[in-house]
Amino acid sequence: MIRDITIGQYYPADSVLHRLDPRVKLCGTFLFLLSVFMFQGADGLVWITLFVAISVKLSHVPFRYMARGLKAVLALMVVTAFFNLLFTGGMHTVWEWKWLRITQEGILLTIRMTIRLSYLVVGTSIMTLTTTPNELTNGLEKALKPLQRVHVPVHEITMMMAIALRFIPILMEETDKIMRAQMARGADFQNKNLIKRAKSMIPLLVPLFVSAFRRANDLAMAMEARCYRGGEGRTKMKPLKYAKRDFAAYLFLAVYMLGVIILRHFRFLG
Repeated sequence: MIRDITIGQYYPADSVLHRLDPRVKLCGTFLFLLSVFMFQGADGLVWITLFVAISVKLSHVPFRYMARGLKAVLALMVVTAFFNLLFTGGMHTVWEWKWLRITQEGILLTIRMTIRLSYLVVGTSIMTLTTTPNELTNGLEKALKPLQRVHVPVHEITMMMAIALRFIPILMEETDKIMRAQMARGADFQNKNLIKRAKSMIPLLVPLFVSAFRRANDLAMAMEARCYRGGEGRTKMKPLKYAKRDFAAYLFLAVYMLGVIILRHFRFLG
């Protein structure tokens, strides 16, 4: 399960998406997540699926590697589908037993929510797999720079996000090591009994939290030793500059969002 988490990891490759400006990828991810919650019918689903397929193809990241991230949220998807299926009212009853009732509207909502959760994971993974943490931080700081005029600490916020992204693979590796050590001592993390499985997580979480706080303290001391005092007056080794491919990507995103709006509009008119 730990190794299946793809959000926050970077997959090195030479692709069009890897060479794009991080601001373009941040904007594209935001618009994609917005479109996922906008689509209603099968035509919108086909349009969004086509966009995802093109993005995966251009990223040169194996889809099998990207789909591994869905395993990490499988439990959330199952629970969400269960509650949507049983507790969504409607006029057309498909199955009923005592107080349990499944409607056609509930089935459609369950399918729609499952697809949305899957695309949320895949869309976010595409951005992080094709963008290094440094690029993502620089792009976010550059995009939010106008907020500095109203005294928003943009650099400090983006620095915290960068540190959090860097800690994800480190904590994953640390968790895997602790799990192996505890399993060698007889810990059972595969027990079907939920209570026993929860108790077995205690010897895993305690050393993990201790290790995380120790790493955070070491990082803070290292930053202070290097005289880090925030973002004021700091310069960039590689300043961000838009290229022709970035403007072409913005145009592609505009066409995509226009298609989403048109499909949604005509569906409501129908």
